[in-house]
Amino acid sequence: MNSLSERPTNPLIATTLIAGTLDLLSAVTYALLEGKNPLAIPVGIASAIWPGAIKAGAPALVVGVLLHFIIMFVMVAVFLATARKIPWLTAKPFASGVLYGLLLWAVMNLIVLPLRWPSLFPHITALSFGEQIFSHTVLVGLPIAWMASRATKHRDA
Repeated sequence: MNSLSERPTNPLIATTLIAGTLDLLSAVTYALLEGKNPLAIPVGIASAIWPGAIKAGAPALVVGVLLHFIIMFVMVAVFLATARKIPWLTAKPFASGVLYGLLLWAVMNLIVLPLRWPSLFPHITALSFGEQIFSHTVLVGLPIAWMASRATKHRDA
């Protein structure tokens, strides 16, 4: 019987938690650096599906964080499913992570957010673009590709 420390970690869950946490922490950090309330980040996420979230307090924070991790779960699942069909993605995690991060940025900022909030998006400044590209490539795309690559090596071993 394997001990808990020897038990393999589900790459989908582990990657979602790591990339999701890094992404959320970056958004909170950017909000703090801009003098904004960092709690507005998860409330804003919750408002995508809950129009009254801004007045809901703590429940909106919980819904926003959960929704953030659900979205990240989908992003990770798509990469892992695609990597099974295209081995290059796990063979070259740096390149695929950067490319996937750029793709995620484009999908979120040029499609998803403008569809939900057409009057607010796309609103791209040089600073926000740099922050978002950093977050999507370094804190999301690279960890997803790197962890997928590691999971593939463990599976093949």
